[in-house]
Amino acid sequence: MSSRVWVVLGVVLAASLPALAEDASSGGTATGAAKGPPLPLQTIEGVSGGAITPMAYLCNRGPEGTRVGMPSVSLTGLSLGSKELGAFAYTQTFFRRIEIGYAYNYLGLGSLPDDIRKAGLPSIRDNVQLHHFNLRGLLLEEDSFDLPLPAITAGVHFKYNEGIDDIDDDLGGLLTTAIDYDRHYGVDLSLTATKTFPTVAFGRPVILTGGIRRSEASQLGLLGFGNDYETSFEASIACLPMDKLLLAYEWRQKENPYGRISGLVSCENNWNAFSATWLVNDRLSISAVYGAFGNIANSRADDTFGVQVKYEF
Repeated sequence: MSSRVWVVLGVVLAASLPALAEDASSGGTATGAAKGPPLPLQTIEGVSGGAITPMAYLCNRGPEGTRVGMPSVSLTGLSLGSKELGAFAYTQTFFRRIEIGYAYNYLGLGSLPDDIRKAGLPSIRDNVQLHHFNLRGLLLEEDSFDLPLPAITAGVHFKYNEGIDDIDDDLGGLLTTAIDYDRHYGVDLSLTATKTFPTVAFGRPVILTGGIRRSEASQLGLLGFGNDYETSFEASIACLPMDKLLLAYEWRQKENPYGRISGLVSCENNWNAFSATWLVNDRLSISAVYGAFGNIANSRADDTFGVQVKYEF
């Protein structure tokens, strides 16, 4: 990851962690009810889940009777081969069933501008920025009707890319004519189910999640949107071998809304991510992430490392 993202993330964390940890150690909620661990985490797209896939559970819902839950925020930094991604995410719940979320993504394009120049094409900008606006609703509480049912959540996700239109314009519309780039915004639809098995792993809990997504996005929308919806699947498994440690694996199927430009735009690959999360206290978590994301435009991101810090107010 480039020094720019690491420096920004490091400065923010260095300034905030001591205060957050001290505030969290005082614990409790406004109502005095006991607060559980700060789970789930937040995705880089700004919904409750893991690093790259959602869960049906919602962050920081508050105790029974809560109308407006307290916010949750996170900072994430990921290396993506020659590129780097920085993400800020925010979520908040209402009536313990509705989640609104926002995420800002900054993607440094790494070697892509240089490779475009070497191909004899005009210069382009070195970054794009993606805004995610999310609305999710908990359709079914876990174990409803006294049956072993999963929690089920449906979501609508509006995404707006700053930069990809400029790149297409600089290239004389090449993305539109050569690979079927259509526009700089799009809407994803998601349906997610999550079930916890409290004692299945030597008396410790395991959390299973599966979901489907309808999307026109290329690389989550970081590289824009095509004009045909594709259906993809995503899943995760997480366990708590200790009270303060969460281990997780996530898988996200990727489709190919675009064609290919040799050496510049390759087909997308499924994403895989492994994470280890230290649950510092009932408000603060720190996660280390390792991912294998395959092709991202002109280069591969098979050895992705990153960190997320999340805080629940």
